[in-house]
Amino acid sequence: MENLFAFVIGGLYATALFMMLRRSIVKLVIGLMILSNAANLLILTAGGLVRGAPPLIPEHLDRVANTIADPLPQALILTAIVISFGVLAFAVVLIHRAYEVIGADDMNEMKSTDS
Repeated sequence: MENLFAFVIGGLYATALFMMLRRSIVKLVIGLMILSNAANLLILTAGGLVRGAPPLIPEHLDRVANTIADPLPQALILTAIVISFGVLAFAVVLIHRAYEVIGADDMNEMKSTDS
């Protein structure tokens, strides 16, 4: 299962980088979203995939009897989702404002307004 996730994560990273290198600023934001999802999947896969086991140890046990899910990657992913949503909201507002001022979403046209 980890091999499948490795290929999916690699495909998501490649797609995100391809989208972020395009001239359209909207495609840049879409690439940023895909990149954050790929990073979340990478954290989840690196933390280990355990099916059907909660991240809890019963009170009457001193140590783990069988496998449990690691709660740390889940907490990191939850934090990363919130941060990426905030960055995405800021980027969308920034792009909307830039489109109102310039009237185009092409990066080359935005470069020409510097002078």
